[in-house]
Amino acid sequence: MKIVTFNVNGVRARMDTLIEWLKRTDPEVVALQEIKIQDIDFPRSAFEKIGYHCYLNGQKSFNGVAILTKEEAKLSSKVLPGDSDDKQARFIEVYYKKRRFICIYLPNGNPKDTEKFSYKLGWMDRLNEYCHRALKDEEEIVVLGDFNVIPQYNDCKYPERWTEDALFSHDVRAKFNYLLNLGYLDAIRILDESDSIFTQWDYRDRAWEENNGVRIDHILLSPNAADKLEDSWVDTTLRDQIKPSDHVPVWALLSTK
Repeated sequence: MKIVTFNVNGVRARMDTLIEWLKRTDPEVVALQEIKIQDIDFPRSAFEKIGYHCYLNGQKSFNGVAILTKEEAKLSSKVLPGDSDDKQARFIEVYYKKRRFICIYLPNGNPKDTEKFSYKLGWMDRLNEYCHRALKDEEEIVVLGDFNVIPQYNDCKYPERWTEDALFSHDVRAKFNYLLNLGYLDAIRILDESDSIFTQWDYRDRAWEENNGVRIDHILLSPNAADKLEDSWVDTTLRDQIKPSDHVPVWALLSTK
């Protein structure tokens, strides 16, 4: 089973590239972040035409997540429990072929001296609690998306430039590591511990040209799902396209046995 997560940074702006990429690569499960569109306006028919069922949690102009599957899935939730006042579209969960897929767009959190950072930390606490409870069901779980977390020093080119940023904050990395300590495994790092594996490059300051990137898009696997991991990789080819997203897709291949 080929699965992929991709922050498209506006689905309307990437439609031609996105459809051609899906036709060429043929993933079975696709997690999208920052679709930046309401459910009613999502170009569902274009994805259905190439064989996908669409499960959406959209929001006008901001945020928004989606999961696409080759066969019908069961939509489980669009709400991360723990804050009834949170109306931001950042979470969606489906059950598909006996696996539980949780797609997230975790808050950025900058600037750190504002309520945005407090919101991020609170959101991570809620996610950690949810993922902790999920393990008790002994299901295969895949948590994937834009985490807005640089986990380790080798996940960015210049760590010293990120020390005051909400993506690399000690508190943020500690909460990410809590998931790993629960038993979730980073699909990329299971197979590759090398430096300079990045998933996002800023549009400014020639970041792409100079490979000044960060790794903030992740696929985390429960232990029983990690046992099925056959391969994982980052596909940087889309970053060279016309009008690209600042992110690139992250892939994992899971055995169905």
